[in-house]
Amino acid sequence: MEEQYTIVDAKNKLTSIIHSVERGQAVKLTRHGRPVAVLLSLKDYQRLNRKREGYCSALNSWRKNMEKEEGVVVIGEEFEGVRDNSSGREVDLS
Repeated sequence: MEEQYTIVDAKNKLTSIIHSVERGQAVKLTRHGRPVAVLLSLKDYQRLNRKREGYCSALNSWRKNMEKEEGVVVIGEEFEGVRDNSSGREVDLS
């Protein structure tokens, strides 16, 4: 369960709030009863802020790791026939 503090309370309890955040507990800050900010640990912030690689890049990385770890070479043939090439269901737009 996440903790919640008003900004005024957070100012007075900042040290203990930071200890909570360091232990992995997110803290929500409110102003006039409305949420306005969230305090996160640096680890959680970095996880949320990291750049994500695209599908092709991730697939190529996975293939390279497979070759290194298990000596398995993965090429496109393994994925042939996996995708459904049908046009899908018919839709009446009239």
